Amino acid sequence: MDCVCWNYPSKQSLLRQERGDKVIAVCRNASDELKALGIEIIDGIDITCDSSVSELRDRLSGLSIDVLINNAGIVERVSLENLDFDSIRRQFEVNAIGALRVTHALLPLLKPGSKVVMMTSRMGSIDDNTSGDSYGYRMSKVALSMAGKSLSHDLKPLGIAIAILHPGLVQTRMTNFSPSGITAEVSVKGLLDRIDRLTLKNTGTFWHSNGEILPW
Repeated sequence: MDCVCWNYPSKQSLLRQERGDKVIAVCRNASDELKALGIEIIDGIDITCDSSVSELRDRLSGLSIDVLINNAGIVERVSLENLDFDSIRRQFEVNAIGALRVTHALLPLLKPGSKVVMMTSRMGSIDDNTSGDSYGYRMSKVALSMAGKSLSHDLKPLGIAIAILHPGLVQTRMTNFSPSGITAEVSVKGLLDRIDRLTLKNTGTFWHSNGEILPW
């Protein structure tokens, strides 16, 4: 049975639990929707704070994590006409630095065969940027992808594989339930398949949830 530590969880956590995995959901403020899933929750964790993440490590002490999923993220539109450097900095803290902070803190709980997921975005692809705008979000997701790529090299000798995943345009509150997006269920099934197929041979790959390898 896997022990899956899910940082800022969503519907994926429920599906993993249905597969028989032990799921631990980590969040800052547990919503009623999350509580209704019936999974173990560690509440009150702020991934932008060193002491809070250290508390998370202490609370997980003694466990062995098979899959660590860094799913926390915020999006705030920052255009060239309305640059907000505080917003850009905030998005870096949550979207990029936070994931690295959590992964580093929980390294003692990982083992050969463990997997780490960085939930990034196609908007962090330099080659795929055809529209500009969204400076904070795009820049922070590039940084997250680079952190994942570096981790894939540094952790490979330890037998730990890294997946850099784009969930697709998903119909969620973050995308205002875009009619052109895919459902959360479709995205989740694809993401779980990518995680299942992750090995040391393909560690560090930037994947769409549908299996497409994305350009950097």
